[in-house]
Amino acid sequence: MTKDERRVVSPWNIANVLTVIRLALVPFFVFCLFLPGTGWRLAALGVFAVASLTDHLDGELARRYGLITDFGKIADPIADKALTGAALVCLSILNELPWWVTGVILGRELGITLLRFLLIRRAVIPASYGGKVKTVLQIAAIVLYIVPGVPDVVRWVVMGAAVVVTVVTGADYVVRAIKLRSVARQARGE
Repeated sequence: MTKDERRVVSPWNIANVLTVIRLALVPFFVFCLFLPGTGWRLAALGVFAVASLTDHLDGELARRYGLITDFGKIADPIADKALTGAALVCLSILNELPWWVTGVILGRELGITLLRFLLIRRAVIPASYGGKVKTVLQIAAIVLYIVPGVPDVVRWVVMGAAVVVTVVTGADYVVRAIKLRSVARQARGE
């Protein structure tokens, strides 16, 4: 295949199927989390863990095998936000996580998602290393809140780090978007 030829990738590929599975697991996770008892709590943890692993796996498969699609570019961040957002909201409803933490994280995530949609026609800002650290910290913090018996200080330290990195990477994303827009304007001669 030459550089000018574009390979058409079906949206029905393993990476996108994993993304859809992650999205479909969100209601099961929520259901398990709200049921009383350690067994249900551990079931919620298992569902959350499987869904979180699909996040890493779908991206890896898409990049490695050239399975990147427009559907995946849109559905993957939505599935990510649905999973972490559901976890944070549920933990706040259960009075295990302060609402301000949920608000800060979800505010950043929704704001950056909106910014991505606004920029999607011009360019895609690639995920930064900080964004990957943010995701790992958020997942780790949520896991620590789901697991019964974890000392509060451990939960707070990891969640505090997740909040700080979430805010800092959000600000970095906005700065990169502004620079990208400026470069795009210059390229168009505006």
